[in-house]
Amino acid sequence: MSQSKAVVQKYARATRLLHHIHTAAFIILFITGLVLFIPQLGFLAQDSWTRIVHRLAAVVFIVAPIVYLVMKPKAALRAVADACTWGTEDVGWLKAAPRYYFLCDEEGMPAQGHMNTGQKLWWFLVIVFGAVFIVTGLVMWFLKTVAPAGLLQWMVFAHDVAFIVTGAMVFVHVYLGVIHPMMTEAWQAISKGTVSEEYAKSHHGLWYHEQVKEENTAPPPEPKEVVEVH
Repeated sequence: MSQSKAVVQKYARATRLLHHIHTAAFIILFITGLVLFIPQLGFLAQDSWTRIVHRLAAVVFIVAPIVYLVMKPKAALRAVADACTWGTEDVGWLKAAPRYYFLCDEEGMPAQGHMNTGQKLWWFLVIVFGAVFIVTGLVMWFLKTVAPAGLLQWMVFAHDVAFIVTGAMVFVHVYLGVIHPMMTEAWQAISKGTVSEEYAKSHHGLWYHEQVKEENTAPPPEPKEVVEVH
């Protein structure tokens, strides 16, 4: 009988729920926005129903992170800090990434934290272009009748650039998270919240050993008071 692998908790339920909701909203925004770039899809815009769906998805895209920030402020701020904090292991990752991802060569890959450098890059892009989407989208939605024409043109341009960049990155993100042979448990991490202990050691060694250190140095739980009943 085969023994079950030891697993490590990587993502909490609230984080995974935010990921799924935000991803679903982005996919809807992407598809409804794609209508503007492909003339053959123009029939989908009949009666402006795609505009309504686009705006509803935009509301979810904006509100979901705000709700998460209110409910889990420490986790949200820590994730932003991780995306903006770079060290020597990130420089090493950038040097080793071509051989790692194209040749599956793990020899030169330094130990990584909870987010590897590629995930930091992705998360940084999500933050930056997410802000661009929100600002430009709100201007085009609510100020299109009062804003100067020049400003609206720049808003459309910035919105389109963000659409193209993030759309391309989503395909890379899905490939690396679901298909690439080196990232065998990335989808499990975001769907179930756990990865095997071996995967945590090999892909997020700095984070794993820090977790083990914290568990080993944590004070033992205080004994519960025993109340005698006479």
